[in-house]
Amino acid sequence: MNQNIISTPTAENVTKDLTTDQAFMQIALALAHEAALVGEVPVGAIIVKDGVIIGRGSNAPIGTHDPTAHAEIAAMRDAAKNIENYRLVDCTLYVTLEPCAMCTGAIQHARIARLVFGASDPKTGACGSVVNLMAEPKLNHHTELCGGIMATECGAELSQFFSARRKAAAK
Repeated sequence: MNQNIISTPTAENVTKDLTTDQAFMQIALALAHEAALVGEVPVGAIIVKDGVIIGRGSNAPIGTHDPTAHAEIAAMRDAAKNIENYRLVDCTLYVTLEPCAMCTGAIQHARIARLVFGASDPKTGACGSVVNLMAEPKLNHHTELCGGIMATECGAELSQFFSARRKAAAK
């Protein structure tokens, strides 16, 4: 196993009244904020296995000129590299925005057990907002879904980013 795996935050690092999902979502939200600082749509993602963060990612399609450089894809690539396996069995993916169809397909192919997302995406969400690919019975893997974790905070990060972009474009 690769030694680049990042340890789980302890109770001392995270506010004690947060649930595990909220604590991990806070880390994904910090990655989203980092993406915003470099002009990317603020989406962050982490992959957790056995309580340990094994992959991190943030949106980077603009800077990399890569339409597949979504936070979820980056986190899955990082995790797969770190555990030296393209199957991310028994892992949970935390992401600040409901995944699109591309990312949902990759999540299914990676065999991720659980997906926790923050804000819903009414335009491209593929986990219930527009379509729910995770519920398609013909597909051979079904990831457990948990949406709406820190949805207000995740949505606010996106709203602030797009508001600032609109103001800058109006000048």
